[in-house]
Amino acid sequence: MKVLIACEFSGVVREAFQKLGHHAVSVDLLPTEKSSPWHFQMSIEDFLNEYICDYDLMIAHPPCTYLASSGARWFKDRELEQIQALNFVYWLSELDIPKIAIENPIGILSTQWRKPDQIIQPWMFGHGETKATCLWLKNLPKLQPTNIVSGREGRVWKESPGPNRWKNRSRTYQGIADAMAEQWGLCSSLSENQTTEANKK
Repeated sequence: MKVLIACEFSGVVREAFQKLGHHAVSVDLLPTEKSSPWHFQMSIEDFLNEYICDYDLMIAHPPCTYLASSGARWFKDRELEQIQALNFVYWLSELDIPKIAIENPIGILSTQWRKPDQIIQPWMFGHGETKATCLWLKNLPKLQPTNIVSGREGRVWKESPGPNRWKNRSRTYQGIADAMAEQWGLCSSLSENQTTEANKK
């Protein structure tokens, strides 16, 4: 499967798919934290214009600064930035890629676009923490929990302010990345009707 990980600097999701034999690339304006020839440091728009490839699946992590409820106090006088952030999500969702997952925290996408198909937590995938993450899915089944564990601590939320706080909050948990690769990496043969029915369950 050809997998595009949009707006990911950590390389966590990219490597999860690569370990299972998929051709996965990540694209972000920042350099990757996991050195790899399969990370492209550029905008996703420039990447798709320069590298023509028929991707089977895209997992996108659009910047949430002007979208997440946690940043609501900064929304005032940032209407233009918020509109641009929303338009970027709309653009991602309409790309000609058969299967798409867009990930973001709870925020204005639920009201300005549509309700998420699923909300997941780290503790459903082996991490004893809370961090509600919304998933908007196109032709993909909902992620099934892989390892429900005890512990409901918002560790990242409580992290002290600092230059890397936003990076630490944006990284995908390894257990979630593994679940994406294991479950969505096997669904290339699912028809649109099958995934639609799976999303209803």
